[in-house]
Amino acid sequence: MREAEASRYNFVLSTHPNMNSPAPKFIISELGEYHGVQFLLARDELTHPELPGNKWRKLKYNLQEADRLGLNTLLTFGGAYSNHLAAVAAAGRLLGRRTVGFVRGDELAGQPLNPTLARARTDGMELHFLDRETYRRKHEPEVLATLLHETGPAYVLPEGGTNALALPGCAELARELLVRTDFDVLAVACGTGGTLAGLLSGLDGQRQALGIAALKGADFLRADINQLTQQATGRTYTNWELRTDYHGGGYARLMPELRQFIVDFQQRHGILLDPIYTSKLLFGLFDLAAKGPFQRGSTVMAIHTGGLQAWGGFGGEPG
Repeated sequence: MREAEASRYNFVLSTHPNMNSPAPKFIISELGEYHGVQFLLARDELTHPELPGNKWRKLKYNLQEADRLGLNTLLTFGGAYSNHLAAVAAAGRLLGRRTVGFVRGDELAGQPLNPTLARARTDGMELHFLDRETYRRKHEPEVLATLLHETGPAYVLPEGGTNALALPGCAELARELLVRTDFDVLAVACGTGGTLAGLLSGLDGQRQALGIAALKGADFLRADINQLTQQATGRTYTNWELRTDYHGGGYARLMPELRQFIVDFQQRHGILLDPIYTSKLLFGLFDLAAKGPFQRGSTVMAIHTGGLQAWGGFGGEPG
């Protein structure tokens, strides 16, 4: 790929030609010491004002593949408050792509759009509402063929944006962190496991990695993560662990104690956490530090993966 074409996709390191201002500088915040463990926070939610965090990283090489295939339409899936739908819609507007989103739940079709879907539509996304049975079968060849017949040729992005091409963008973050600072454990929240899989490929066996699952019953992610790294790199890794005990009651649940943790964290550090991913990550990490699995004197690097738009589904930001 020519240099000009490569820079077109790198919102983290350069200004996108369709953007009015450069992306904020990538920073690392010191959170202090808890029970003998030093915590740092990689502020990936600041890397771009409209495409923050891991969603852009997962899109980056998929967009290049769509270009290679000559497909200008992006078709994808998500729930009513999906960070992924919001990111694809924003990317489509910024890059001049047509975007189509299939939303879980046909009962939403006759209702006013929530803030996430309203923003996606404003960004140009064509929204279609699928009944939940069809949505569960969305990747079956017959169902997908029917959807593509309705929309025309399109590059299909999976729900959450996780596939083998999502990993290289996340791997770049791991390599950048290895260059920027020293740490013993790299930790991230997990929904589909794609970000953790990408970080593992970027670490390439260096340091330890820890995933905190944001959804209930996430034991299946261990196999998914190994499958993703095998597909993307031809390898599986052993330097990682997945914790499934900090989901906070379920994917879209915000328990009172977690909400209070978010408020306290923002007051202490001046950083807003999202209600679904990074809040559970930090809550889990601090609890683990108190219980002792981290070696005293070690440094844990957590990643803020963005997702702040999800507050629209919880009545607005806390405070």
